[in-house]
Amino acid sequence: MRIPQKRVDFMAIEPLKMLAPTSAAVAHRDSPPVGPTVQIDPARVAALTAAESARLDARTQGSAAAFARAEKTLVGGVSSSYQRRAPYPIYLERGLGQYVWDVDGHQYLDVHNGIGSMVQGHAHPVITEAVERRMRLGTHFAAPTEDAYVVAEHLAARWKLPRWRFLNSGSEATMDAIRIARALTGRDGVMKIFGSYHGHHDYVMVDIGLNVYDMGDRENYPSIPYGKGIPDAVTQMTVAVPFNDAPALERRLERLQAEGRLPACLIMEAALMNCGVILPEPGYLAEVRRITKKYGVVWIVDEVKTGLTVAAGGATELFGISPDMVCLAKALGAGLPTGAIGATDDAWAPVLSGEVYMVGTFNGNPLVMAAARANLERVMTPDAYAHLGRINARLLDGSQGIIDRYRLAAYPVGIESKGVITFASTKVVDYESYKSAQQKELIDLLWLWNMNRGIFGTPGRDEEWTLSISMNDADVDHYLGVFEEFASELTR
Repeated sequence: MRIPQKRVDFMAIEPLKMLAPTSAAVAHRDSPPVGPTVQIDPARVAALTAAESARLDARTQGSAAAFARAEKTLVGGVSSSYQRRAPYPIYLERGLGQYVWDVDGHQYLDVHNGIGSMVQGHAHPVITEAVERRMRLGTHFAAPTEDAYVVAEHLAARWKLPRWRFLNSGSEATMDAIRIARALTGRDGVMKIFGSYHGHHDYVMVDIGLNVYDMGDRENYPSIPYGKGIPDAVTQMTVAVPFNDAPALERRLERLQAEGRLPACLIMEAALMNCGVILPEPGYLAEVRRITKKYGVVWIVDEVKTGLTVAAGGATELFGISPDMVCLAKALGAGLPTGAIGATDDAWAPVLSGEVYMVGTFNGNPLVMAAARANLERVMTPDAYAHLGRINARLLDGSQGIIDRYRLAAYPVGIESKGVITFASTKVVDYESYKSAQQKELIDLLWLWNMNRGIFGTPGRDEEWTLSISMNDADVDHYLGVFEEFASELTR
């Protein structure tokens, strides 16, 4: 094993004595530039992209060799289609704290963090010890254990939802939440936010990743499947509405009611996290709660990305909302696969009565529950959230200063551990404005630029950064230094 080149500074770990609310949302920048911006030469962007691509390929020949072997037996050379990248993905060897190393031995500051799963940092000693101890006691029984109900107690205290069930992924959580909502209401339809992602089961693989020209009338978005293999009958049962537009939501529900096909539920993120970061406008979420109650629609808040990453009680706490159901995954397991649903007692009635058969061999797996318990009790503490908020604020403010100095058509936006630099001259408030305003070529170039300078990010224009509690001020300075070099070269 190679010796880390930088000191990993895990935060001091103290037991969580009480679940006091975390601070309100850290001040964020979410406004586009107000003054004149510099004109970026597309030819320069193309030339820089070609040079950075060649540089990355030259320094990652170990990944090229791994891909050549992997694609012979592993479909596409990867375990998830999302991991694919031309000409090949970057294969990682290990991680420690805020850093990861690829198979060529290059060290990176990790702001990918497993698509937002590793806010604790890699190989956290508290999590590692808890998992190692559980390993020696047995890793799977398909029977209840103490850690499962202790974790449920912690989640109930944080989310103010009384009862919980565990699953194995975010996709499973949203799938079962929708099934429960159907049982509650006796309706089949599903409503979601246009452009949002809620897992890979059929009913939510609708109206994701479309070109703005394919969207149609925002008052009546068409239902379009995300790829083949999804029956049209299933696709048409899901209706999408725009984010940050409560009147459009109410009008669509009114029309659906007149047609006799009100949906069972509205599933949505409180802040969109598959379009960078798009925050709710003031008053929007309160209106969503009012409207869903008015029409008897179960409000499911998908916190797979925001759960445990933006506050102790996720976006539910951060924005002060009261959904009927919440779905968690990613950061809850601290690197082990898990999912969870929290809901009101009324919402759980079909499961308790046996009308909904909610099962899974690995649900509440002891190894995962041991990691989750240590995570909740000793890692993601109030001090951890204060630290994340402080370094994210430094990152957002520093990025804004660089944008101002170089007059870029961009602005940073984020909350707690989440953030993104949005390359747009107008404010992005929903998926339609996101697709219209974003400059894909600059986002692709920035990813290459960062990778070649020791910053491991999630490929693609749709992802935000996720910080980890082991990150420090020197890491923020590194990120900002790389971004300033990027801005300087781009505007020469």
